[in-house]
Amino acid sequence: MVIIAEIIYRLAQLLILVVLIDIILSYFVPPWNRVRVILDKIVEPLLRPIRKVIKPVGGMDFSPIVLVILIQIISGLLRNFLLSR
Repeated sequence: MVIIAEIIYRLAQLLILVVLIDIILSYFVPPWNRVRVILDKIVEPLLRPIRKVIKPVGGMDFSPIVLVILIQIISGLLRNFLLSR
């Protein structure tokens, strides 16, 4: 179970990194860039339900922050559950 818990932790960290890279690139790279398109295909399906609940405030989109927090909470819960067995 330790190996599975470690894999879940590493995948969660990788997903958080992808979200952060997507956020940073959105300021500097046009949306039709191949890297942005690939990252958006990964991140957008995760952000879409959050954006339905949390609307942008003053032009600021807080959904990526909420997504990162949710990823950390869920991966932590899964990891603790697997390590407690």
